[in-house]
Amino acid sequence: MVASDKTRSFIPLAIAVLTVSDTRTAEDDRSGDTLVERLQAAGHTLAARAIVPDEVDAVRGRVEAWSRDLAVDVVITTGGTGFTGRDVTPEAVEPLFEKRMDGFSAVFHRISYDKIGTSTLQSRATAGVVNATYVFVLPGSPGACRDAWDGILAAQLDYRHRPCNFVEIMPRLDEHLRRGASISV
Repeated sequence: MVASDKTRSFIPLAIAVLTVSDTRTAEDDRSGDTLVERLQAAGHTLAARAIVPDEVDAVRGRVEAWSRDLAVDVVITTGGTGFTGRDVTPEAVEPLFEKRMDGFSAVFHRISYDKIGTSTLQSRATAGVVNATYVFVLPGSPGACRDAWDGILAAQLDYRHRPCNFVEIMPRLDEHLRRGASISV
């Protein structure tokens, strides 16, 4: 049964938000704003925020840099998951994955299907672990960001979520890297 264990204390995470877009600016980045509002309302900290163009090197460089930053626990990208020629976020990020999180895409599409039907097929949302940092690649719409946060990330990034959550295994993600745990649970 899914539950919240009130005997556990909330552990705030440092989350970086990356918007991938050729056209968005800080003034009109509604998807990035949606993620920032939700993560902060949940009690997490915004570690960093940036907008990069739909270019493989720009996306990959930013994600890789944040994944190596000990002050960043989680990276969430928004944008660039469609099928147009400029949608390159999965191509930029997936080669960095040490471990893929196939279940994330499956659950995201299940949630999305209930809201937009078969149009969910037009997203290549994905997730994985890069340098012992969780990386979630979301579509560039505020609705998709809300669905991913509310339906998956809010619970999985909360140490109190039972029967299990991503936070409790964070100190062990880097066993092969010997980076040292940035979170003590």
